[in-house]
Amino acid sequence: MDENQKLYQTIEIQESMLQFQEFTAETALTIGLALLDRAKKEEKSIAITIIRSGMNLFHYAMDGTSPDNDGWIAGKNYLVNRFHRSSLYMAKKIRSGSYPKDDNIGPYVAGGAFPIIIKNVGVIGTITISGLDEKDDHGWVVEIVRNMLGIPECPML
Repeated sequence: MDENQKLYQTIEIQESMLQFQEFTAETALTIGLALLDRAKKEEKSIAITIIRSGMNLFHYAMDGTSPDNDGWIAGKNYLVNRFHRSSLYMAKKIRSGSYPKDDNIGPYVAGGAFPIIIKNVGVIGTITISGLDEKDDHGWVVEIVRNMLGIPECPML
């Protein structure tokens, strides 16, 4: 199994495990603040956006970020909303040529947006960060969601 296949398989497992019973504005606030707290502790500058059903429930752009981060967030969210998969999963597929890139995707093909999945419902939104390497953007979201859901073991990249 090559590196991309391992990545796809790991993300598929993450998406199947990291599903919510419900996702409220309070849930978004808790996740957003946890991501912000981690960034402050690690002295990283990130932008965070959490959207549920088209409504922006949380957004914060730390000092050191720029409007470019909002562009990256928009592009990452487009991938999740279009394909109902993590943006890292789809970005790797597109860059490897496994999936054709269309004109609507634009230049912002990267990891860092994770789908908000409600059990027995499906994808209802995104949790997205921008500012780190795409695998770290993705990994931070996965780790925070895993901790919030109380899932002790979840494969990481």
